[in-house]
Amino acid sequence: MALSSGTAALHAAAHVAGIQSGDEVITAPLTFLASANCLLYCGATPVFADIDPASLNLDPKSVEEKLSPRTRAVLPVHFAGLPCDMDRIHAMARPRNLIVIEDAAHALGAAIGDRPIGGLSELTTFSFHPVKHITTGEGGMVTTNDAGLAGRLRRFRNHGIEREVRQRQATWRQDMVTFGVNYRLTDLQSALGLSQLRRLEASLKRREEIAAQYQAAFAATPEIRMAPTQPGTRHAWHIYPLRLNTDRLREERETIFHALRAENIGVTVHYLPVHLHPYYQERFGTRRGMCPAAEAAADQMLTLPLFPRMTDGDVADVVAAVGKVIQWARR
Repeated sequence: MALSSGTAALHAAAHVAGIQSGDEVITAPLTFLASANCLLYCGATPVFADIDPASLNLDPKSVEEKLSPRTRAVLPVHFAGLPCDMDRIHAMARPRNLIVIEDAAHALGAAIGDRPIGGLSELTTFSFHPVKHITTGEGGMVTTNDAGLAGRLRRFRNHGIEREVRQRQATWRQDMVTFGVNYRLTDLQSALGLSQLRRLEASLKRREEIAAQYQAAFAATPEIRMAPTQPGTRHAWHIYPLRLNTDRLREERETIFHALRAENIGVTVHYLPVHLHPYYQERFGTRRGMCPAAEAAADQMLTLPLFPRMTDGDVADVVAAVGKVIQWARR
């Protein structure tokens, strides 16, 4: 189901899942704000479970520790494009009748074995923002195998109207049967997305090649912890997050960030954990120390450039700059 943005997709998924005021939904702190904000739109309370420091994804053990009688759903995020441990999450959620909404904004094309992300849970959301694998300028999608949820999604994105345009050939009626919003994707954006979709596999393969070059280049550098991978999964490599072993460096992450920018390398940081944003701290009383693994990872991470049009020469420039700055910054 195509929608106007990845955030709209998350909101729609939460809405049709029945998330409402008084509910709690367990999600990851190491993500973009939309993963949690979509729950606020429904009046629910995000509850942040910690991550597994090896994968940077939601830790199922921490999820279990955060369960309460008010828990209605679990919203795992496939950080950087590496699939979460969905078997463990489903094994924990389904006996408790918790719905699972996957945030796969980073994970288009990712898979667990031969099972692609997008067909594993009741609802999965994707983003078509310009920085993602394919773009519609701005857009998103929700996938589901549940016909009832699909119908609710169609109505929600179209003002709550029962029939879409192509279903109104024999009638003029546009009955609003439920609450809805205008989250439709335009025809022009849809055409762009379809043309982009034909390039997805080539994009994924080039991202894999670039990530493999980074992994090989940094494997013998003790001051750097490479981006995590998981055997038996296909990583979508939306971003390449390396972690600095700060105990081996005399300079702070901020200084290294600016040093790499001075070398003309477009590094950035993904993300400030959601529970540390001022709004969440003020409204929900969240604080540093609640998710120590996520906080430690976030304090150490730098995201290196990774996009399909990078040449091998571009990758070599990044590797050389990282090596130069790390050599200067090591103890």
